[in-house]
Amino acid sequence: MTKNLFNKTLIILFLLTFSNLIQAQKSLVLWYDKPSGKVWERALPIGNGKIGAMVYGNVAQEVLQLNETSVWTGSPNRNDNPDALASLPAIRKLVFEGKQKEAEILAGKTLQSKKSNGQIFQPVGSLNLRFDKHENFSNYRRELDIQRAVSTTTYIVDGVQYTRTAYVSAPANTLIMHITANKANSISFDAFFSTPQKDVKISTNAKKQLILHGATAGHEGVAGGALKFNAQTTFKLQGGNITANDTLTSIVGANEVTIYVNIATNYNTYKDLTGDEVARCETALQKAISKPYATLLNEHIARFQHYFNRVKLDLGYNPVAESKPTDVRLEEFRTNNDPTFASLYFQYGRYLLISSSNSGGQPANLQGIWNEKMF
Repeated sequence: MTKNLFNKTLIILFLLTFSNLIQAQKSLVLWYDKPSGKVWERALPIGNGKIGAMVYGNVAQEVLQLNETSVWTGSPNRNDNPDALASLPAIRKLVFEGKQKEAEILAGKTLQSKKSNGQIFQPVGSLNLRFDKHENFSNYRRELDIQRAVSTTTYIVDGVQYTRTAYVSAPANTLIMHITANKANSISFDAFFSTPQKDVKISTNAKKQLILHGATAGHEGVAGGALKFNAQTTFKLQGGNITANDTLTSIVGANEVTIYVNIATNYNTYKDLTGDEVARCETALQKAISKPYATLLNEHIARFQHYFNRVKLDLGYNPVAESKPTDVRLEEFRTNNDPTFASLYFQYGRYLLISSSNSGGQPANLQGIWNEKMF
């Protein structure tokens, strides 16, 4: 090899390596080498501003914990204090006189509600996917690509690699999970809903869809039963068979499965609960199912990146630190030089806000659209 050729080869190798480093540096991914188990806080959040889900990434029984932005307790009501306006000048006077404590006491009596302090944002429930004989697995990884708003779980069971890809599309207004395997006829699982809600009915229909229908309870003296919600899950198979009983749908021997989940309520405005939650679900699902999966994914990414790609932050790069799982990087951050982790943290905050306010739903509340608690 001549000296010039050797030098050119070194330059090419350097450029390739540098290019790979740049690509890795641009990689905004939270990833883990263990499932979430039963810990909600370890699951990965996906959402489109209206529908939110926490993806647990469990192997034998995957859990998609579901929320919808308008699933609140109670019904249209007024909780303003009738004494508020008349007392406002006196409260202001006390504040300007430096009598803060007296102002607080008067405000507590006249501004604070004498009825209910507010209603509660509640979960819809969970979609559970039970995979028989998947307890022993290897090569496990779950990740959340916050630059594409896509969650992916991969693992191997009995020599077969399984991949689950999940996202909540704003253009399609639907949660979509795509399950693949690198061996034909390998995908089999049972799907069923569970929920902490009390006033609910879980069923299947002739299309072998899973359906969860219910109404939220009252709170602090405000009547319940008025806010109605409906969740529907549809399955599209390549190969294999699908059956259903009263509350469970079973898929056997499929090559690929795409799961579509929609959630809707009868909420129109704060004083109008006359919407048709069932029709809204059906319309969104029909629209989503009519499109190829690749089209749905591309439209979802394009819509999300319209907002996300407005901001880039480069604080430096440490390839050793970035090669570790996110929970390990978090543990080591106080002692390691890991500037990319700081930019990842910054961008993760943007990801959460975009994902909880993307589709013209309710304003993002304290925890966005992700919540497993009834109270």
